[in-house]
Amino acid sequence: MTATEVVSVTLPKGGAAHDLRVIRIVLHRELLRFFNDRARLLSSLVQPVLWLFVMGTGLGSLVQGAIPGLDYRTFIFPGMISMTVIMTGMFSAASIVWDREFGFLREMLVAPVSRGAIVLGKVLGGAVVATAQGVIILALAGLVGIPYAPGLLLTLLGEMFLAAFTITAFGTLLAARMKSMQSFFGVMQMAIMPMVFLSGAMFPLANLPSWLHVLTTVNPLTYAVDPMRSAVFSHLDVAPQVDAMLNPGVVWFGWRLPVGLELGLVTMLALGLLWVAIAQFRRTD
Repeated sequence: MTATEVVSVTLPKGGAAHDLRVIRIVLHRELLRFFNDRARLLSSLVQPVLWLFVMGTGLGSLVQGAIPGLDYRTFIFPGMISMTVIMTGMFSAASIVWDREFGFLREMLVAPVSRGAIVLGKVLGGAVVATAQGVIILALAGLVGIPYAPGLLLTLLGEMFLAAFTITAFGTLLAARMKSMQSFFGVMQMAIMPMVFLSGAMFPLANLPSWLHVLTTVNPLTYAVDPMRSAVFSHLDVAPQVDAMLNPGVVWFGWRLPVGLELGLVTMLALGLLWVAIAQFRRTD
């Protein structure tokens, strides 16, 4: 070969089919990382049981008698699903910081592929993993008095995936500029823990002080937890006054938001977070 000869390089063709292949590969990698990590798999089995039965039973002993005709664990069941999905989604997003520390993220970003497809694959992978962990606690529904109605299970499965996608997109947005795992988890705890405790996962949204009502109303996670609780209570045989006390919904100026509107708000938030996360990665060196 002479110095004047040119070596041709063929790059993969772009387009929707190429982006879909990238999304599938990144999603597959996220699933492999989860199912090949035995410690993570074990924690995914133990954590829901601790949340629901240990903490639920302990807190239930404090409010025994205050909830007529209903086990406290039944009440917090939708909240425990939400908390499990939310924490798993954030931990899945943390893998981005891990990949950056070990140089794998740079290899993906310099590849001739769309960064938007990479981000979408990461978010979908985290959402699927978080939903899979939520299914574990969903399988325990019968132990706390919740029927295994097919319609209820499918509804909760869809709502879990939407919540997982939203929180993973948020975690991906946070991880876009983080340089270390310590920084990411510090910011995650500062941002997520208040949102979880203000979402109504562990207490009803009725009869709250005005300042707490405002905080729960502006908390985006509230609109992910409430549809799950509404779905569960629609399949329970409880007195109307108990339903009004424990399942009041989200109220704006005396108007209770329909579940469809709540899910629509969460969907718009998920798409907005995903768009910002993609924009952040396009600016990442």
